[in-house]
Amino acid sequence: MVNFKRVSESDIPKKYIDYSLQINQWFLKPIGAWPKINTSSSMYKIMILLQIFICLSLLAVTMIPCLLYVLFEPVNIKQKLSAVAPLFYRIMGAIHYWMLLKRRNDIHKLIQHMETDWNLVQKIDEREVMLQHAKFGRFIVIICAVIMHCGLFLFSIGRSMRTTTIIIGNETFKTHATNCPIYSKIIDTRFSPVNEIALVLQNLTTLVASFSTVGGCSLAAVFAKHASGQLNVLYLWLQELVESKKKINTNRKLAAIVEHHLRVLSFISRVESIMHKASLAELMGCTIILCLMGYYSIMAWETFDTAKIASYVIVYLSMAFNIFIFCYIGEIITEQCKRVGEMAYMTNWYNLHHKTARGLILIIARSNNVIKITAGKLFHLSIATFGDVIKTSMVYLNFLRTMTM
Repeated sequence: MVNFKRVSESDIPKKYIDYSLQINQWFLKPIGAWPKINTSSSMYKIMILLQIFICLSLLAVTMIPCLLYVLFEPVNIKQKLSAVAPLFYRIMGAIHYWMLLKRRNDIHKLIQHMETDWNLVQKIDEREVMLQHAKFGRFIVIICAVIMHCGLFLFSIGRSMRTTTIIIGNETFKTHATNCPIYSKIIDTRFSPVNEIALVLQNLTTLVASFSTVGGCSLAAVFAKHASGQLNVLYLWLQELVESKKKINTNRKLAAIVEHHLRVLSFISRVESIMHKASLAELMGCTIILCLMGYYSIMAWETFDTAKIASYVIVYLSMAFNIFIFCYIGEIITEQCKRVGEMAYMTNWYNLHHKTARGLILIIARSNNVIKITAGKLFHLSIATFGDVIKTSMVYLNFLRTMTM
């Protein structure tokens, strides 16, 4: 039975909303992608525009010369393939960054929707349910950030610290290998200080791409767990409707349940409209990168280079975990939406007045039409989709290995 002890309005704190979104702000504010909330200062707006300009410049300065290297540099296919994975990761980061900037107002509306949901909480049990899901969403964000950043920065920094020997004429030089090779007709990065400057810029680009990717993934996780918390509150209301001893207000309670159900579904629909393009970029990009990481590992295994193998495996796991988070989010939202109809059916609806019981048919019928989180409106994000991504990357790996070995 739900606890009817009321919570005073002053105890419905904004700190819970900040708690849910705090880590997201840490990633998105440094790159100027956090939605402008209550900002009227001209100086603040100028600073945001400056942040965006710097981040876009870093992405362009790294991606364009690397793309020209892949397309036009007269090197063998294996050398070109070694540049494709870093290039694809930065392209994915740029797409995430662009989506975060373009849909900033929509993200702001979702945050306002969350604030309203927290302010509508009337009972301690409901607040506890929402808080549990907020904690789990925050936990997912932390795990995602740790795995993504550790994998990519260990790969980038480790590769930057390795030196290679080059011979020009009668002179021998040592230089650091860049993460993203640069087209030689633009600039020669083999010599100091150009080599060090290129390394710094590329590592900063990795930071921007990583913040964008983790920021987009973490926002999706927080929004999904908030929707899940709201659906669990709906389960409590359904149970309360049946077990309530006061039969007079059952129609009013049923109306509140239907209204809340539609409110949660509208929230999920907004999340889908914001995330589906970024999810498609993540799905396609991770499939290619997983394929290439497997290929790089096989190449490194031939020379027994344990450092390279370890770095490739770490990046492989981080990419796999990243796409798993997107698929997991789609899975839990789909299952929770279906469960609303199941809960309505499994309650003791026969104890209700027959007119009120007929109203549950509306909830069951609406639950059968599930709003799915998709990748580009093409692929339903689910655990089965995650398995398909892994299998597809293995197929591409076998094809690539056959063509180049």
